[in-house]
Amino acid sequence: MANERKDLTNEELLERQQQQFENYKQEQKKKSKKKWLFGCGGCLGLVIIIAIIFTACSATMVNEVDKEINKDTSEVKKDDNSTSEQNAALNSAKTYADTMHMSKDAIYNQLTSDAGDKFSDEDAQYAVDHLKANYKENALKSAESYMKDQNMSKDAIYDQLISGCW
Repeated sequence: MANERKDLTNEELLERQQQQFENYKQEQKKKSKKKWLFGCGGCLGLVIIIAIIFTACSATMVNEVDKEINKDTSEVKKDDNSTSEQNAALNSAKTYADTMHMSKDAIYNQLTSDAGDKFSDEDAQYAVDHLKANYKENALKSAESYMKDQNMSKDAIYDQLISGCW
């Protein structure tokens, strides 16, 4: 080996060193790409995948909530001879039944109240008579709300439901 080095000229040694250096640089590039792939690049890829999964899951939940909100529990049967006030009272009654889960009496009281919609007794009665609501389901949803949001006991919920204030 020592004889070989003596036989090589300085130029050949320099060329051999340059070749070894180029090989070393190429190996380092390959290693740095692997480090990036498993280091920063891997973390970035993982974050992107998690974001995609989160977005897909949240979109699914939003769609389910929208379907639940838009589900009508009451129907309106309009009479061709009804007045615009009666139709307005009927639409308000439907809103109270669907969103606030009110009882028939509570809807009537809200429609005629001075603090409420201020409809006449006749228009409010028309609305209540022509509203097809599932009052049992409304009572159940109100009871669930009382228990969850207000931490009421079963006896207190019962008293609240039979009081006619819901």
